[in-house]
Amino acid sequence: MAEEKHYMTEEGKQKVQEELDYLKTERRKEVVERIKIARSFGDLSENSEYDSAKEEQAFVEGRIQQLETMLRNSEIIEEDEDNSVVSLGKTVSFKEVPDGDEEAYTIVGRAEADPLEGKISNDSPMAQSLLGKAVGEEITVTTPGGDMKVEITAVQ
Repeated sequence: MAEEKHYMTEEGKQKVQEELDYLKTERRKEVVERIKIARSFGDLSENSEYDSAKEEQAFVEGRIQQLETMLRNSEIIEEDEDNSVVSLGKTVSFKEVPDGDEEAYTIVGRAEADPLEGKISNDSPMAQSLLGKAVGEEITVTTPGGDMKVEITAVQ
């Protein structure tokens, strides 16, 4: 079974690599030290510090595996000059029809999505509706809050 591709920008891939490096070099050592200290308290069967440290270790190791998989299956979003059609890696501006405010989002892979920074996942309902559409097109986007009609005003 082929593993899922993780689309990301070069910048996003670098952030994932930095987090992985931090977890492997610093965080692992901190957790091992916590386990060592908790063991020194004696009886492990009723030692909440030990249980907490072991849970944290499991989380850190799981996150390391997740990040390694993302990097192994990453596909860099290639920049192109075609700003007539919405595609992965592009910033798309649109306004809600008939009289909504203009909004802009960059469509990125799931690993980089951060709506507060204006980056939405290519898997989101909004991105799925916008991908492949051109400037000037009006489309209906089905969202958890209901349908909304938008007009694409720019692609960069």
